[in-house]
Amino acid sequence: MTETIFEKSRPGRETGYLPELDVPEANGIIPEEFLRKSNSLPELNEVEIIRHFNELSKKNFGVDNGFYPLGSCTMKYNPKISEELAALSGFAGVHPYAKEEDVQGSLQLMYGLQEQLKEITGMHSITLQPAAGAHGELTGLMMVKAYFKSRKEKRNIILTPDSSHGTNPASAAMCNFETVTIKSNEKGQTDIEDLKANLTGDAAAIMLTIPNTLGIFEEKILEITKLAHDNGSLVYMDGANMNALLGKARPEDMDIDILHLNLHKTFSAPHGCGGPGCGPVAATRELEPFLPVPRIEKTGNRYFLNRNKPSSIGRIKSFYGNFQVMIKACTYINALGTDGLKKVSKHAVLNANYLKEKLKQHFNLKYDYLCKHEFVLDDSKMPNHITTLDIAKGLLDYNFHPPTIYFPLIVEGAMMIEPTETENKDTLDKFAHALIKIKEQAATAPKIIKNSPYKTPVKRLDEVQAARKPVLKFSPGLKN
Repeated sequence: MTETIFEKSRPGRETGYLPELDVPEANGIIPEEFLRKSNSLPELNEVEIIRHFNELSKKNFGVDNGFYPLGSCTMKYNPKISEELAALSGFAGVHPYAKEEDVQGSLQLMYGLQEQLKEITGMHSITLQPAAGAHGELTGLMMVKAYFKSRKEKRNIILTPDSSHGTNPASAAMCNFETVTIKSNEKGQTDIEDLKANLTGDAAAIMLTIPNTLGIFEEKILEITKLAHDNGSLVYMDGANMNALLGKARPEDMDIDILHLNLHKTFSAPHGCGGPGCGPVAATRELEPFLPVPRIEKTGNRYFLNRNKPSSIGRIKSFYGNFQVMIKACTYINALGTDGLKKVSKHAVLNANYLKEKLKQHFNLKYDYLCKHEFVLDDSKMPNHITTLDIAKGLLDYNFHPPTIYFPLIVEGAMMIEPTETENKDTLDKFAHALIKIKEQAATAPKIIKNSPYKTPVKRLDEVQAARKPVLKFSPGLKN
């Protein structure tokens, strides 16, 4: 473990750069009982502080220093030009309370991004407000609820396939819907007969992750949407995996009614560890009245915020959403253009299938079909009871971030791998080689894998201890 800054602290060490106090000390202003009895701040000089935080930064792992195949999270390289443009003072310094007349450029950018996302999805209308994908789900489901309320229909069930993102049923529950799980068939797609059996008069919508968390596209999507619509239900698409479809398939052409996108995944903005994100929600003409306000609209050459939408579900985010993420997405889309976005999708699919074909010879692939941007292996072929968790820990010593593990739940011992479109063949080959070496080592020296990692600052943790007795607050001097 790296020494903490408190452990490096020595009494009396300081930079000495600050001038002596040249005003009278404010003695007696603060009552004695409220005065601090000891100084818990670390005492170090400047060079020690710089070295400490530089050392910590080098222990961080991200897409800028290694392969990060976290399934369904799309941890890809993000062009730095997007960061530079988002940092322009005209954008970074804009005040959210500024008058519309003074921020026409920012409104123009947001309006333009809306139009581009509408073209990509084929949908009628869109809001950029939601702060992330799950927030977009909540927004979409609030709109579903408002839609049926406007029709004076009581529908309280959301159908979610067992291959959907885990946030889908959670978002439905937060919106006071009951959830019913739809089974997957032998091809990892929605079981049509199970869907038919659950499409009752109470079903408000079905939430489909497309492609699903197995990386598989719903071949019968048009049959699914027709069944739902014939029942009076809506179809919600979790568009978090849109990087597999860009320029190839539009949700509108699949008869989707409402969906969210993840700008911070599909359209390039660094993310992870909680954000910032941006989860725009797009809807059909029929659902447009329920989108949140304010809406960014245009009259002639003037852009404005329209709050006059009587059927709207209201505001769901302070101000107008995470503007910086929108700038990065806008930069990404404009830099790549139509042909570039199509290549994103082609390369994401190509990389995933290349890696899948290479690894399925060594690991079990429960659903062996053409995948889109990701695929799911499992640990059932591993010798000496080596588990998915052991494999994930072993990868750390090869300087690879582990894939998503133990999800989706329909694959026992799942390893969900998403290479993304930005990795080259050499990197994919090295990653495959590392996994194959781990399997070979599992057969000859399993203890080595069971005790990995060896090269990371923190070794194998006691996960039971961490789960049952989590230490969530840092305390100087605490060793365990």
